[in-house]
Amino acid sequence: MSASAIVQTQNLTKTYGGINRVHRVDLRVEEGEIYGFLGPNGAGKTTVLKMLLGLIKPSSGTIQMFGESLSRHRTSILKRTGSLIESPSFYGHLTGLENMRVMQRLRNVPDSNVHEALRIVRLENHKHKKAEQYSLGMKQRLGIAMALLAFPRLLILDEPTNGLDPAGIGEIRELIQSLPGRYGMTILLSSHLLSEIEQIATSVGIISEGNLLFQGSMASLREKSGPSILLATGNNAKAERLLLAQGYRPIQSGSRLEFGQLEDTDVAALNRLLVSHDIPVTRIEERRRNLEDMFLDLTGKERSL
Repeated sequence: MSASAIVQTQNLTKTYGGINRVHRVDLRVEEGEIYGFLGPNGAGKTTVLKMLLGLIKPSSGTIQMFGESLSRHRTSILKRTGSLIESPSFYGHLTGLENMRVMQRLRNVPDSNVHEALRIVRLENHKHKKAEQYSLGMKQRLGIAMALLAFPRLLILDEPTNGLDPAGIGEIRELIQSLPGRYGMTILLSSHLLSEIEQIATSVGIISEGNLLFQGSMASLREKSGPSILLATGNNAKAERLLLAQGYRPIQSGSRLEFGQLEDTDVAALNRLLVSHDIPVTRIEERRRNLEDMFLDLTGKERSL
């Protein structure tokens, strides 16, 4: 395992009823980054996060966190990890501060942590209000405050903006973005919203039907979603054979041949080559794919389900 990797899994698999809900996932989260774990609902995101926290046991595969095996050092690892999975858990009849006190006793942290965590999530002026009277956004922030209480090295957040209005989403996004720089935390958060991951994450993993389809920096994902050239001819099959023989790598895309990013001189050379072999070129066009197109191509699903 790399010294800079906070989380690393190998062939992580979870099977229910003979069906792989998570299949051979090799997750890698580097220290200090905001890792966006992106996928449609039901893709396996929460199952992976629960396995990282020891809430469910993998069917096979290994998990290492902070360079240690989760199966052998779970208690030590969880002391350095904070989490909010699915939805916040709190006592509605208690105030925000009283809920924090309950968690304080469980985590054995000083009073200063309680007040600092409430300040970070901007609940210090609402700490004496009962949690059942909190808005959805305030409840979400209370859940994050509980996860922050021990000021962990790793913070795992499962759909932290789920159900929030645009203003609430903006608040949570701003909060998460501030944590690595201010407190040296590494953030692993899941979402089914491409727009949220695109705005907040430095690295991304895309999962669909339990399979990790892409993992890398946001910059590398944007490069993969760069422009391509689409070519239509009077005989695509003949054109493809000729171009393959000449070292090109066209891909069938419906009724057209698709190429990666090409310079104008390369496009002109393609056209001359085809015409010189009596293959009429009927259309040449550039297609610019955004990250949404890339996500759709990878998962075959809508960007928000």
